[in-house]
Amino acid sequence: MPFELLKSEIVYPGRAFTIRRDTLRMPDAREASFDIVEHVGSVIILPLDADGQLLFVRQYRHAAGLELLELPAGTLDKDESPEACATREVREETGMAAGKLEPLGGFYLAPGYSTEYMHVYLATDLRYDPLEADADEFLTVERFPLKEALVMFESGEIQDAKSLAAILLARKYLENRK
Repeated sequence: MPFELLKSEIVYPGRAFTIRRDTLRMPDAREASFDIVEHVGSVIILPLDADGQLLFVRQYRHAAGLELLELPAGTLDKDESPEACATREVREETGMAAGKLEPLGGFYLAPGYSTEYMHVYLATDLRYDPLEADADEFLTVERFPLKEALVMFESGEIQDAKSLAAILLARKYLENRK
């Protein structure tokens, strides 16, 4: 017997996401409720400059109570393609436009409770072409040589899950550039 959706209701309609509560019949015939974060999807970008430096953004993350070093990322606008979102976000967050944007794959960020799927892109052939950052973003761009950035990932210095997953998808390509 498969999982059967019995009921679904919106619990919280938010700005960035919606929370719904689904009631399912389980394979053993019991019923259980699941709170699901509905998210339109997002992108994460690995901007690599001509000098072999990876661009990161440092920003305060209130839920963690810390400033975290992360790869640039952002949420898709309604009806926006992931590639268009990546093109926009790399300019907004780093001030650099990508001459080449290569899709590397993707992943569900937290499939136990969220529908958010993240698309991963490698951005190269960077040139200065900034867009205004979102009103709630206070970012500092930091560059690290690729070899040093990979060590930062391995050492646990990078604590952001989406950045860790993206670097894993990009690792084979990036290691060939060292």
